[in-house]
Amino acid sequence: MGISPTPDDAWMRHAIRLAQYAEQQGEVPVGALIVQNDRCIAEGWNSVIAHHDPTAHAEIMALRNAGQHLANYRLLNTTLYVTLEPCVMCMGALSHARITRLVFGAYDPKRGAVCNALHLSDAPF
Repeated sequence: MGISPTPDDAWMRHAIRLAQYAEQQGEVPVGALIVQNDRCIAEGWNSVIAHHDPTAHAEIMALRNAGQHLANYRLLNTTLYVTLEPCVMCMGALSHARITRLVFGAYDPKRGAVCNALHLSDAPF
């Protein structure tokens, strides 16, 4: 008998599809989405090249879209799913947005700010 997929698995598969889209656009393949009450309220994918913007990471794009969707920068009671461990910039933005929960798919030993290069998830905010 196999292991049943969890909601986290399904949402991460969605994030992977967003990462694949980013790759098709010539971007680093990272995808992100924000879920509230079991519903996707925003999506994002890396678009730094297309936007000529070093802040256009998948997480930032998803945060911007969620803020517009909720008409509020405070994204309370939300989960952010992202395919790659967030960097310092993105972790700061997640903190300011009051993201409740973070789920990421792969470690980033070079720039990761959750478990690798830094451990910002342990910082007292």
